[in-house]
Amino acid sequence: MHGGVHLLQELHRPSPPALDPRRTATQVTAYLMGAMLLGAGTAHFVIPAQFDWMVPVELPGSQRFYTHASGVAEIATGALLLAPSTRRFGATAAVALFIGVLPANVNGVRLWWHKSWWMRLVPILRLPLQIPLITTALKIRRNAVSDLSRRGD
Repeated sequence: MHGGVHLLQELHRPSPPALDPRRTATQVTAYLMGAMLLGAGTAHFVIPAQFDWMVPVELPGSQRFYTHASGVAEIATGALLLAPSTRRFGATAAVALFIGVLPANVNGVRLWWHKSWWMRLVPILRLPLQIPLITTALKIRRNAVSDLSRRGD
């Protein structure tokens, strides 16, 4: 009989609250964007030459400085996106980051313009990619506000 009581208690236990699909999707998107930025930022230190060439030589200082600085910015922004308490700020930083690296992406097209069409394709395709990255970061930012208000923060 003792086992029957536990079974009845288990059957009458309230189910957990349903997850808001928008909130869950935004959390997953924030985690994915955060992981992407952590990986890209780390790559700036592991294989910096792959990024140095895109930095305009007209900027003061070394190209490696800008490669490392953008790597730090990407790692920090990625980390901010992972924690719900810093997600809104992280998403705002991501928008600024994606706008900030746009000149390097344009410079990459300029530098590779004389190469074969298939080599030009990579830097050219990076340019329109900035639009969904920016709009996704804005969506994460917008929903992070409502995530905090739902938790009572």
